[in-house]
Amino acid sequence: MNLVNLESVSHSYGPKPLLKDVSLGIEAGDRIGVVGRNGGGKTTLISVIAGNLRPDSGRVTHNRGLHVGVLSQGDDLDPARAVRDIVLAGRSEHEWAGDAGIREILANLLGDIDLSAPAGSLSGGERRRTALARLLIGEHDLIILDEPTNHLDIEAIDWLARHLSARKSALLVVTHDRWFLDAVSTRTWEVVDGAVERYEGGYAAYVLAKAERARIAAASEARRQNLMRKEIAWLRRGPPARTSKPKFRIEAAQALIADEPPPRESVELVKFATARLGRTVYDLEDVTLHAGGPGAGPQVLDRCTWQFGPGDRIGLIGVNGSGKSSVLRLLAGTVEPDSGRVVRGKTVRLAHLSQELAELDPARRVLETVEEIRKFIQVGKKEWTASQLLERLGFKGEAQWKVVGDLSGGERRRLQLLRLLMDDPNVLLLDEPTNDLDIETLNELEDLLDGWPGTLIVVSHDRYFLERVADRCVALLGDGRLSMLPGGVDEYLQRRASGGALSARAATGSADSVTSATSATAAVSGGAGTAPAAGSGLSAKEERELRKELSRLERQLDKLGDREVRIHASMADAAADYGRLAELDADLKAVQAEKESVEAEWLEVADRLGE
Repeated sequence: MNLVNLESVSHSYGPKPLLKDVSLGIEAGDRIGVVGRNGGGKTTLISVIAGNLRPDSGRVTHNRGLHVGVLSQGDDLDPARAVRDIVLAGRSEHEWAGDAGIREILANLLGDIDLSAPAGSLSGGERRRTALARLLIGEHDLIILDEPTNHLDIEAIDWLARHLSARKSALLVVTHDRWFLDAVSTRTWEVVDGAVERYEGGYAAYVLAKAERARIAAASEARRQNLMRKEIAWLRRGPPARTSKPKFRIEAAQALIADEPPPRESVELVKFATARLGRTVYDLEDVTLHAGGPGAGPQVLDRCTWQFGPGDRIGLIGVNGSGKSSVLRLLAGTVEPDSGRVVRGKTVRLAHLSQELAELDPARRVLETVEEIRKFIQVGKKEWTASQLLERLGFKGEAQWKVVGDLSGGERRRLQLLRLLMDDPNVLLLDEPTNDLDIETLNELEDLLDGWPGTLIVVSHDRYFLERVADRCVALLGDGRLSMLPGGVDEYLQRRASGGALSARAATGSADSVTSATSATAAVSGGAGTAPAAGSGLSAKEERELRKELSRLERQLDKLGDREVRIHASMADAAADYGRLAELDADLKAVQAEKESVEAEWLEVADRLGE
């Protein structure tokens, strides 16, 4: 039996129909992700389902006694009430303290918030987490979440996905976080042109199914066009000649991507980036950095040595408050280190997308605002006009002539990003670039960055985007280092779960926080870090030399990895030439053997550093 039924529901805002004759149902145990363009009707759909919005026409039926929990994009927190009273709804301390489920929710969402603080003193992100914790502590038959991952870091998003997957209640979630969609949903609804298209599976299955639908539609259209051409030819020539009917077949989902090349031509891009940047991009030498200026605020880096090279595509990970934005500002030159030095390449042409929106002339048109930077730009092998790039990032048709003052926050962010790209930088520092972008625009941005040659350092809590655009990840684990993560986000989560380093969240938690920081243990680091581990007995000079050696070995591993990629490509080209294949196979084995040897050296040096 359905929990909620929609029958022929329609709703419009002004002249724009957002829902047109929609009929659907939600059953007990359903786990549904809702996707679609911004302004396309997603929030309208879930508001109608929740019973918070009455549609223009049609019928919405709730099962008798249905308990619905809703997290909207705003909140109704009473600014005068304490967080504890809002979240725990009058439960006595012994009642909630003895409930492992409630303790887990508080620890993972409110671990750094003083529960006695009034809601009016909280930041926007803290208010969001408070509203989410209040919802999750309650019992519901259906949970409806509108952008639940906003203001959550990667660790909290991972926990939330596992928590929701373990609940028995039905789930309806609107989110642009594609990793989260895959983790929590078993069905996907796409709101498009007033209709709701339904797909089985999470985000990955939805993409494959949509591609298959498009392929079948294209084949059908091709067949229709062919029949029309034949009909026209018959009308002109008389009786048609005998022709064999074209055969169409539905291929498996894997066949759709079997011949698809990798997203990026990494070797070519690195070569191009090196030509534009030279050998030096950023070298951090014994850098110490505090988030609030010299000696003020939490320490972010402690005598850290690191190199960012041409063509590096790096994702920077850490909990909220760990100092990720401070590192980007350090590289951008807007803050100086407490000690040590930052060497910037002479040819670096930087673009820095911060979390603050740049001031734009509110009276100017969108297209004019971009064209004042540049009218054309070369991305990879293709030249784009300002208008074409605007269209790719969601400004289509008349939207390019909107006045900047009328844009939403998300539209301003897209415009800011595009202006940065049009300035033809060779180094991009992106701080939460996915904020307020819908999935379709994210796909376009990722595709654009695939062909962009240069050094990219991105901070994002969007795990899918991070893994999609970055080739490797480094983390701030609270120990003053930039720690290499060969295993990416998964390795980061494993280290955090095992207490690999003191987190910024735990370190800054109030006395009334639910959890207390455990003792810090040294993080296993794959990159050049900072001070040696306790008891290593290394002098400062010895440590510097070892870190330089570690950096040299890492560069050598990167080069060997590139050679491996090139050999695999050559083997694919020489598939029919068995003699050439034998030569390439021997080359591949030699490279792999050398790579193993260098990795062994790297481990030995890292061990001497206590990492």
